[in-house]
Amino acid sequence: MKYRTLGKTGLKVSEIGLGGEWLERHNTEEVKEIIDVCQKEGINILDCWMSEPNVRSNIGNAIKDCRDKWIIQGHIGSTWQNGQYERTRELDKVDEAFRDLLTRMQTDYIDLGMIHFVDSPEEFKEIMSGEFIAYVRSLKENGTIRHIGMSTHNPTVAKMAALHGEIEMILFSINPAFDLLPPSENLDDYFVEKYADGLNRIDPEREELYRICEQENVGITVMKGYAGGRLFDAKTSPFGVALTPVQCLHYALTRPAVASVMAGFDSPEHVYQAVA
Repeated sequence: MKYRTLGKTGLKVSEIGLGGEWLERHNTEEVKEIIDVCQKEGINILDCWMSEPNVRSNIGNAIKDCRDKWIIQGHIGSTWQNGQYERTRELDKVDEAFRDLLTRMQTDYIDLGMIHFVDSPEEFKEIMSGEFIAYVRSLKENGTIRHIGMSTHNPTVAKMAALHGEIEMILFSINPAFDLLPPSENLDDYFVEKYADGLNRIDPEREELYRICEQENVGITVMKGYAGGRLFDAKTSPFGVALTPVQCLHYALTRPAVASVMAGFDSPEHVYQAVA
């Protein structure tokens, strides 16, 4: 495994990380098996944006004896309401969900406190000038989080975060399909039809984002690197051919400022395919 410095956080993270979403489909024993293989192969960073209680507990049980080996991206604003995920900025719900994350992860700190899922410039401005960022700052001041990050799919918001100065790293969606088209909040927009032959260079705004992050030393961890698996099937790939996990990982890791790709794993075999 190779390691890269995650921007101004100074943390050394594995080029391949663990994106926890697919673990929701697995029981306690299966989650532990996957995480044990990840650790054996040198993976040291995991993302848990999910608020569903069982997956949080399963991850926590898997890492409880080796917490110091893991860099955790934990999300602030991802909550569980009435049996389902809900993104919210209501601080009472935010705090309850974040305390639940700490409890279920069996830890008293989160390495990367991620302001969860900010996808409009208006929301970014509201968050960074109000009580939400004040709450996040208080978590950092008392050591509950070590660094402040943000997750977004929108390159405009990501640029604002990179230039703000307080956001130390960004979780951003990167893959060959996304980079060729203007941003959309609907993942399916990228897969409606095959790409035109003339569409052959990166979207200028995304290109600018990567340059800004590199200049400002704002590290990027990558989500949606596989586009939810759509790129692995010629029928759903907008390129008309199936890509491999290694191709997708290589693409993301060659973007400026990228430190790690949070890959989804359903089995130990998926881990081996990625770290290959």
